[in-house]
Amino acid sequence: MNFVSIKDAMSKVGEEVSIRGWVYRVRGSNERVFIILRDSTNIIQCLVEKKFVRKEIWEQAQKITVESSCEITGRIKKDERAPTGFEIEVSDLRIFGLAEPFPITKDKSEEFLYDMRHLWLRSRRLTTIMKIRSSVFEAIDLFFRERGFFEITPPILTPVACEGGSTLFEVKYYDKKMYLTQSWQLYAEVLISSLEKIYCNSPCFRAERSKTSRHLSEFYMAEMEVAWADLNDIIKYGEELVSYIVKHVLEKNEEELKFLNRDIEVLKKVKPPFPRITYDDALEILKKDRINIPWGKDLRTVEEDALVKHFEKPVIVTNYPSDVKAFYMPDDPKKPGTVLCYDMLAPEGYGEIIGGSQRSTDVEEIKRKLKREGEDIKKYSWYLDSRKYGNVPHSGFGLGVERVISWICKLENIKEATPFPRTIKRFYP
Repeated sequence: MNFVSIKDAMSKVGEEVSIRGWVYRVRGSNERVFIILRDSTNIIQCLVEKKFVRKEIWEQAQKITVESSCEITGRIKKDERAPTGFEIEVSDLRIFGLAEPFPITKDKSEEFLYDMRHLWLRSRRLTTIMKIRSSVFEAIDLFFRERGFFEITPPILTPVACEGGSTLFEVKYYDKKMYLTQSWQLYAEVLISSLEKIYCNSPCFRAERSKTSRHLSEFYMAEMEVAWADLNDIIKYGEELVSYIVKHVLEKNEEELKFLNRDIEVLKKVKPPFPRITYDDALEILKKDRINIPWGKDLRTVEEDALVKHFEKPVIVTNYPSDVKAFYMPDDPKKPGTVLCYDMLAPEGYGEIIGGSQRSTDVEEIKRKLKREGEDIKKYSWYLDSRKYGNVPHSGFGLGVERVISWICKLENIKEATPFPRTIKRFYP
C-alpha cells in the first residue's frame, strides 16, 4: 500500500488513495461517520457509510475518537461542503492508537492551553505557525551561506556576562559557577580573526523580569559578525536579511499566512532600503506625538510602538546614548555621548528585531565601560586579547527569531512563536 500525504491526495481526484494521520474531528449517526483526518500537510473529510463497508470497518469507525491515529483508504472526490473541498469515500480503515478522551475542548483558558502545550501543538494554528518558523530558520541559513558566511556553534555555558549581569541565569558547573549564554558575541569577536564572516542561530537566555507579550526567557537569536565591517555595512546586512526572510516565507508559506489571516500585502512592502533615523530624530518624532523622553533614556515598548506607527517598513534607529548600551559599543566621534549602534524596530508594534553595532577596538575604552557596569576586568582578559593580537575593525548584530516570527505571523503573544515557551512564570511542560 502506497501512502501519500493529504496534500498530495488532493491532486488525485477520482483515484483510490491511502492516507494516514490523526483524527481532527469526528461525528456520526447510525448510518454514516464523518472523520476529519489531519497530517502535517492539511486536513480532509473522510466518509464511512455503513452500507458500503465491511462490518469490521464500520465497527472501527463507530469507536474512533479525536486524536486516534489511523490509516484510511478510499476514493477521493471534490465536495465543496467539506472543510477543505475534498472527501474520501472510505473503503478501508485501520486504527493504530485509539485515543483516550482528549482533554482539550472548546473554550479552554489560555493558561490551560499552555499547561497542555504538548497536546495543543497539534492544533492547526500552532502547526501552521511552526511551519512558518521552520521556513524562517531555513531562510536564515540560506541567506548567510549564499554570502560566504561560516556557521559556528557557540558555547551555551559561559563564565561572563555579555549583556549585563542582571539578566544572567546562574548554573552550577561542577564546583564552579557558570551562566547560560546571553549572546555568542564575545566568542564571535574572537573567531572573526580566523574566519572573518561568521553566523549562528542558537538559543540565548535572559533572566528578564518582564511579563510583556514580547519577552521570552529562552529564545533563538541569529547572530553574525564580520571583520573589516562598519556600522553601515551591518545595517545593510540587516535590511537584506529581514527582507530575505520575509520573501522566503511569502514564497513557501502563502497558504499558511492566509490561514492566519495575515495581510500579505503588508509583508510584500518589506524591501530595502528601510528608513533610517537617529535616536535624536526619534525623540523629535515622539515629541510631536506628545511623548516627551529625556535625552539619555532608552526607548521602552510604549515609545517604540508610538514611533513605528510613522513607518510602513522596519525602521532603523542609530546612535543611542552610550550609557544605555553595552560595553563593547564604541563611542561615535561625530556624535559625542552616543555609540555606533543600531536597533531595527518592526512595524505594527512588534518592537526591536535586530540590535547591532560596530565593536570597540580600543582596549582602554572597553575597560572603562566594563568598570562602569561593575564587571571584573580580569574575567574578560581572554576577550581583550583579541584587541592585542592583530586587531581589526569589525561589527555584528543579533536578530530575535521569535520576534520576527511573531511579526510575520502577526501573533498576539510571542509565546505562540516557539514550541515550548519559557518565561518568568512558564516553564512547564
